Amino acid sequence: MSEHIIVHCTFERHAAAILEIFNEAILNSTALYVYEARTLQNMVDWFEAKRTGGFPVIGIESSSGTLMGFGSYGPFRAYPAYKYTVEHSVYVHKDYRGSGLGRMLMQALIAAARQSDLHAMIGAIDAANSGSIALHERLGFKPVGTLPQVGFKFGRWLDLAFYQLLFDTPARPVDG
Repeated sequence: MSEHIIVHCTFERHAAAILEIFNEAILNSTALYVYEARTLQNMVDWFEAKRTGGFPVIGIESSSGTLMGFGSYGPFRAYPAYKYTVEHSVYVHKDYRGSGLGRMLMQALIAAARQSDLHAMIGAIDAANSGSIALHERLGFKPVGTLPQVGFKFGRWLDLAFYQLLFDTPARPVDG
């Protein structure tokens, strides 16, 4: 693998590359249960939601500055009692898959979650995505349930598997 650097992604520098990676996954995989390609306006809103929520967008760039993959997390559910739990996602550009970037991005997200005093990370994974499931298991995620046939894409029903990683943080969780 060529040299690379982990970066904090910004709209100005990375939105177009992230949009390309998202749209390739939307159009050609079940990594996202979405039918329509995203637009640049979707990226404006997405980056704004990450900024206001205090959620990281972490990328890996090649030595020439090409974004090879990215990951982020956001709220698991929109209720206050879930404030210590996040749902993450990681996407690697099709030209760089299978080179260990997904693992590096996941490790960076896990470190960010621990540093942010979160307690749980949730991965919602298409149950047929054996590569992503194996990666999550290698990183200590545990299977916590599968929702059969909750998605429909490419003419077939899709099962959604949930994987969870628990942290010892925060030291002093509070209500409210």
